[in-house]
Parts: sequence; structure tokens; C-alpha cells
Amino acid sequence: MVEPIFIRMSVLVTGGAGFIGSHVCERLLSLGEEVVCVDDLNDFYRPEVKKKNLGLLEGGKFKFIKADIRDSSATEKAFDGIDSVMHLAARGGIQPSLRNPLLYEEVNVKGTLNLLELCRKYDVDNFVFGSSSSVYGVNSKVPFSEDDRIDKPVSPYAASKIAGESLCHVYSQLYGINVSCLRFFTVYGPRGRPDMAVYKFTKLIDEGKPIQVYGDGTSGRDYTYVSDIVDGLMNAWRKKFRYEVLNLGDSNPVALNNLISLIEKAVGRKAVIEARPSQLGDVPITYADISKARKLLGYKPEVEIEEGIPKFVSWYKSL
Repeated sequence: MVEPIFIRMSVLVTGGAGFIGSHVCERLLSLGEEVVCVDDLNDFYRPEVKKKNLGLLEGGKFKFIKADIRDSSATEKAFDGIDSVMHLAARGGIQPSLRNPLLYEEVNVKGTLNLLELCRKYDVDNFVFGSSSSVYGVNSKVPFSEDDRIDKPVSPYAASKIAGESLCHVYSQLYGINVSCLRFFTVYGPRGRPDMAVYKFTKLIDEGKPIQVYGDGTSGRDYTYVSDIVDGLMNAWRKKFRYEVLNLGDSNPVALNNLISLIEKAVGRKAVIEARPSQLGDVPITYADISKARKLLGYKPEVEIEEGIPKFVSWYKSL
């Protein structure tokens, strides 16, 4: 009897050198999975930070390919032996998208379409897409539910994520690709992006420099610790839904003033605040209804903000 040949398949993680992506790669490797990471190491923030993240992932089952997802030919080189894709590469942030909307369309829309086309070409049937709570825009109904309308985005970034979800739906319906679109709510934690509020405020407060507070400080964000996001991502990857959209948040909005107080306490220093008017594209609150994720993924965020901020600050001080 001829023994069957077992071909080991790999998971492709786009944006795997970044914040959430590096944590996902790390989790997959800890489970014994073979991981292929695609990242262009762009200068949205210092490439050295991403290279340091990659240094944490080096090993026999990890492969890094430097490629821009806008370049289909370069990205195609990563698809040999791939059976699933965790698509986390994107240009992030509301304000930068106002300054450079064409770049956001190219990376977040064209890049996603390139990956879906490659999945179709190589018969990859499991696609997990990192979307955003920004798709809800200025939503007067809280908490935000996956059934809410998302036809009134207030930034190019939000519009690009809506487009990405729509393309995912098209490829799921036409070509039978299993797709999970996961709407992340303000993720923070170790290796966080330097432009995000938690990291930026921690750094400035620690250095005794002023922080800019836009609006009156009452705007709320559903801050979600990165390990909880990764838990949700992993469960969606395992489930292989035909097409589902799921919120991944903490479901506990925190006012900006309260966030600053928590950082002050963890850093051990008072903030110097510069009050500024509200910014274009900002929304007053983000607040996730996570009942669907609880039901379909067994999703249960475990790290509350009172625990997460000290954990982040401890990591920051270790740098």
C-alpha cells in the first residue's frame, strides 16, 4: 500500500511585520503552523520597528517576503503552498487618509482585490479580512451592530474598508471563498503603532511633553487589547465561514479624559494638555455590540482597560 503524501500548507499573513500582524504570526507559530509573512516595510512609521517585530518571529516555520500588496506579481510569489490568508496589511488612520486619499484607495482597495484574485487563482478558500469600526461613521445608534447601515463613512480610510468588505463579499459569492470580515475597535497593546493615542500619549507624558487633546475630552473609544483581537482572529480563521462580518471590540467605551488619567497613573506623571478643536473625520464614539462574535466565535474579551494600560506602559518602558 502506498502511503499518502502529506503536503504541509501555510498561512499567509499580510502586514505580518506590523502591530496586529506580528502578534497573529506569533500565535500561529506557537500552534506549530507554517507562516508566510508579506509586508512592504513602508515608512508610515519607522521601518526599524517592523524589522524588530520580524526579529521576534524568526525560525524554521516562518518565512518573510518583502512585497507591496499593490504589486500582484510580487505578492503572487508568496502563494506557493498557501491554504489560508489573514489579510491585515493596510494603510491605517483617519487623519492620514484625509491627506492622502489616493494612497488609501490603492493599498486598501486595490491591494485587497489583488489578494482576493490570487486566492481565486490558487484555490485558497479561507480569507480573514481585517476591517475597522470606522465603517460605522457617525452612528447615532449604540452599540454598533453588524446589521447597522454603513453607507455614510466620514473618511477615505473608512470608505476603503467598506470597499474591502464589499469585494470580499463578491469573491465569496462568485468563487466560494470563505470570508470573515472582522471590524476591529481601537486596538492597543505591546508593539502598538506609534501614531495611535495610547502609544503617543504614553510617550509624550513620559517625556513631560504636551499632548494635544481634540475636542472636550468626552469622546469615547472602545479600546481593545491586542490579545483579545488575536483570539477573535484565530477563532474566525478556524471556523471558515462562507461570509460573515463580526465586531471585535471590548464593548466598553472609555472617554478620552479617562484614558489620559489611566496613562498618567501608569506612567506616574501628569499630562500637559493642549486643547484643540475637534478634527475632521473624527467620530464622537465607537462602541461594539459583540453579541454576534460571542455566539459564532466564543469571543470573550478578557483584558479590561484598567489592566491593559499598565501592561502597555510596562512594555513601553522596557524599550
